[in-house]
Amino acid sequence: MSYLVSVTLLWAFSFSLIGVYLAGTVDSYFSVLSRIMLATLLFMPLMSWRQPPRLALGLMACGALQLGLMYLFYYQSFLLLTVPEVLIFTVLTPVYVTLIYDLLHRRFTPGYLLTAALAVVGALVIRFDGITDRYLLGFAVVQGANLCFALGQVGYKVLMERYPAHPPQHRLFGYFYLGALAVVVPAWLLLGGDTYPTTRLQWGILLWLGLGASGLGYFLWNKGATLVNAGALAIMNNALVPAGLLVNLLIWNRDADLLRLGLGGLILMASLWLNEAWVKPGATVRAG
Repeated sequence: MSYLVSVTLLWAFSFSLIGVYLAGTVDSYFSVLSRIMLATLLFMPLMSWRQPPRLALGLMACGALQLGLMYLFYYQSFLLLTVPEVLIFTVLTPVYVTLIYDLLHRRFTPGYLLTAALAVVGALVIRFDGITDRYLLGFAVVQGANLCFALGQVGYKVLMERYPAHPPQHRLFGYFYLGALAVVVPAWLLLGGDTYPTTRLQWGILLWLGLGASGLGYFLWNKGATLVNAGALAIMNNALVPAGLLVNLLIWNRDADLLRLGLGGLILMASLWLNEAWVKPGATVRAG
């Protein structure tokens, strides 16, 4: 859980950095390509190349979904929605996580779905207000990103479960980024524009997003996903909502309803407690 909490704090800054400094001024396909390229370069020296083909290809598929396709949807959403709107439309991700995880294990765990739904309620309490005229298209684009993110992280978790004798995960994670590159390089070549960063600040943000948020962040998040149950993983997917709003409030002085922020945060914490105290023990007994 400590991995997921740390990455949540790390990613909380990404929403605002993209929305404030990059969206609409730097080509989204170039932004995605630069982030994934930097993350790939970070892990290439650590790669262990002699792996079972199914494991290597599985890791690449997870990267293509969770990072490659997800980012293509994600960056487009900032052209249609405000940062708070992007945040609110991510609240369905926990439901996708629990349903996909159970589907891959050919079972259904109502408790996981219940705690994920409670996390959705908490996030909606925090960030449910006026939306723009283009919200339907924006909603669809964000759901594409949510579904890809859920498929990738659940797929990685299941893959590590099915290959318990795998090397240390940092020796494998380069495959994850290679899979993402296989998606974003053609997308950039076919659809990318010529709007590149023009300031040192924009280049610095891309460098930070590539090495920090993407490189270190996705590795720690996926490693953390292998250490918790599906319910906790689903709930942590929504912890980014209050964290992102706090960053907006404290750094960019955006208005936020502190009462709703506190109430929604309590609901999120309650869903996590319910998962750990009731759902997780029951799921462990059934698995045994």
